[in-house]
Amino acid sequence: MRHDTALIVDDEPQIRRVVAAALRDELPRLLEVGDGRSAIDLAAAEQPSLIVLDLGLPDVPGLEVCREIRKWSTAPIVVLSARHSDREKALLLDAGADDYITKPFSTLEFTARIRAHRRRLQLTDQAKPSQPLVVDDLTIDLAARTIRRGTQAVHLTPIEWSLLRTFLNNAGRTLTHQQLFLAVWGPVSGDPQQYLRVHVANLRRKIERDPVRPQRVVTEPGVGYRFELSS
Repeated sequence: MRHDTALIVDDEPQIRRVVAAALRDELPRLLEVGDGRSAIDLAAAEQPSLIVLDLGLPDVPGLEVCREIRKWSTAPIVVLSARHSDREKALLLDAGADDYITKPFSTLEFTARIRAHRRRLQLTDQAKPSQPLVVDDLTIDLAARTIRRGTQAVHLTPIEWSLLRTFLNNAGRTLTHQQLFLAVWGPVSGDPQQYLRVHVANLRRKIERDPVRPQRVVTEPGVGYRFELSS
């Protein structure tokens, strides 16, 4: 994977220019294409560390491009689209996209999300399970399964531990209800949203500074949740 390279896929040159301008300070090497087949070929050849993907491509649906690239690439895929359907967002995230941003979009929010995904990629490449993570006033040690707020131990249930581990391993990435449900409970029957609503609320009460206005476990309405390491 080339950690200096981003691939921008959009059939509108003006959108590619906006995205390129936003990414210029984040990655030194930017590649641009306007169709799905070229995107797949270039992603395979160049192995970029970030892919920004539009849905409305002229030849291959963005969903199929996402699925194809995800078969062999672990690079974050951030989808841009003018469509706002929660169902479509969930489908894309389940297909392997890491995030979904609707047009028109704020370049400030866009670059903040890109930085979050790049931090997650670096943590994945470099993190050692023995290294505790400090978030706000919490010290989280996943390997030892311990959390402390200062000197005070915070007790989590096994399900809450599974949720937190999944969130931390995917920090900055929006996870659908179905993805979280499978990660924690496995392939069992049940209503993912109902299960998650209860256990996420319990986890928030234990790790958030203000559970009513959470800053770490962020709700993506109609889609799922996202864990933010920084706020």
